[in-house]
Amino acid sequence: MEVRDLPTLNACLNTLAATLLVIGYVLVRQRKFDAHKKVMLAAFTTSSLFLISYLTYHYQVGSVRFQHPGAIRIVYLTILLTHTILAVAVAPMAIVTVYRAWTGQLARHRKLARITLPIWLYVSVTGVVVYLMLYHL
Repeated sequence: MEVRDLPTLNACLNTLAATLLVIGYVLVRQRKFDAHKKVMLAAFTTSSLFLISYLTYHYQVGSVRFQHPGAIRIVYLTILLTHTILAVAVAPMAIVTVYRAWTGQLARHRKLARITLPIWLYVSVTGVVVYLMLYHL
């Protein structure tokens, strides 16, 4: 795998993370707690692998500019801005959410997970949207 392949890998990892988050949500609503735990740990691991790959790519390549002018540029920058701000916020939120579940603080886990899940899902999905707009538009 070459550095130029990492954005595609990152999009795939984000897609997988989003899918796992939705499955994890469905499982917890079905009260399948053991399966929920496994799927959410897989989502956390997938997002962690994404972060490593993302940082590796940008360390080597730097930032990549969106080349399209006009209204689509405003749309892209708006999505990128919200994605970036929420990505910075969700990383520690996800760590604390997993930690609370792991240590049996289930009431506190549930309370934070209700906030973390939609943000994490938004960040995963908009990560794929940013990739598509940046590399395939």
